[in-house]
Amino acid sequence: MPVPSKCLSLDTLSVLTFLMEHSTKNRPPCPAHLQSQAEMRRRTRSASHCPMARPGIDGGRAPREERKRKRRGGPTTERRAESYGPKRPRGAPAGTPAEVEERADYFDGLPDDLVVSVLSKLCSSARRPLDLISALLTCKRFHGLGHHPVVLSKVSAGCLGVRANTWSDSSHRFLKRCADCGNLEASYMLGMIRFYALENRGSGASLMARAAIGSNPAALYSLSVIQFNGSGGSKNDKDLRAGVALCARAAFLGHVDALRELGHCLQDGYGVRRNVAEGRRFLVQANARELAAAMTSWPAWQKQPRQAAAAAGATSPGCCPLLSDYGWNVPAPAPHPANRFLVEWFRERGWPAAAAAEGLRLCSYSGCGRPETRRHEFRRCSVCGVVNYCSRACQALDWKLSHKSECVPTDLQALDGDGAPAGDDGPPAVDGAAGTD
Repeated sequence: MPVPSKCLSLDTLSVLTFLMEHSTKNRPPCPAHLQSQAEMRRRTRSASHCPMARPGIDGGRAPREERKRKRRGGPTTERRAESYGPKRPRGAPAGTPAEVEERADYFDGLPDDLVVSVLSKLCSSARRPLDLISALLTCKRFHGLGHHPVVLSKVSAGCLGVRANTWSDSSHRFLKRCADCGNLEASYMLGMIRFYALENRGSGASLMARAAIGSNPAALYSLSVIQFNGSGGSKNDKDLRAGVALCARAAFLGHVDALRELGHCLQDGYGVRRNVAEGRRFLVQANARELAAAMTSWPAWQKQPRQAAAAAGATSPGCCPLLSDYGWNVPAPAPHPANRFLVEWFRERGWPAAAAAEGLRLCSYSGCGRPETRRHEFRRCSVCGVVNYCSRACQALDWKLSHKSECVPTDLQALDGDGAPAGDDGPPAVDGAAGTD
């Protein structure tokens, strides 16, 4: 039963008040009370850091980065700009300007036209396909610009010199692409391969004609040989006057074999009115050009001592005594890459055994490689009758290289006829009458 307060004395009230206050202080706090106190303290801190509550910094609207920097005690924007310089753009290389300049790749800054010009010069002076392949494998930019039409139109004959044992569809496509870009050497080589090796006469003749229209000397001479022999057709398809005209054009451009062929045509009256003096002049000019080419390609040849054996007609291995009257032996002329391809092509396929049944023959000159497209197309030696040639130029070269010491007349009448004996300086005439179908 509660006691009324008016019945209690003053001392009793004082004791009760003391007991109530002491029990409240020592009582454990309530969890709800603690959470409310923590929320109040958090609100107090956020209010103290509010920019509106601090009007001393930019009128209460200080940038967020500035406020964070001041709380961390870091330098201000002005001090940072003075100490570290301007801010580096995103993606820019790190480091000082000198270090960045040292690491810079100036090749990426070159214009494409300049790189294409450099690759064109490289391709025009390359001597083998490996030179072009090595350049294309250098980097992606060289590989991409190396297939530019300007570069492919300047590829040299030595760089296009594909070998027969490595012939493939990719080689065929590369030559075709170069020919489509206007490369005359590629048109001539692909035309020779298609006409003689792949036996695609129409396409091969068309490609050689395209190169001949562009004044390619080798293509002009090859077309003249086709006209002289009627290759790809019958004997009635021969056109001697057209062959002489094409040969004269190639000789005008400095083709040595064309000069020699035209000289023999003038001496024999073959397809043109006979003129022995003019024919002799063309033969001397062919020898002079061959000598100049030998001196350019082999400077050590100038130091070669004169040999008495050369004047007697003996030849050293790999040499051709075109100027044997003067005691000099010059190196044998290197065959064109197209002729070298034909020689390797038919050698690997066993031409003599395979063509024996059909009666077809190869040109006996080792640097030619042209095959017959019909029986008895080529003319044979009028003395021995064993060897045969596609042209008088091939016959003259083979006579100086090897056939002079091998030619043996089949009968005594050959010595008194139009053929020359084996010991004479000039080659015997090739018998064209025997070439019947």
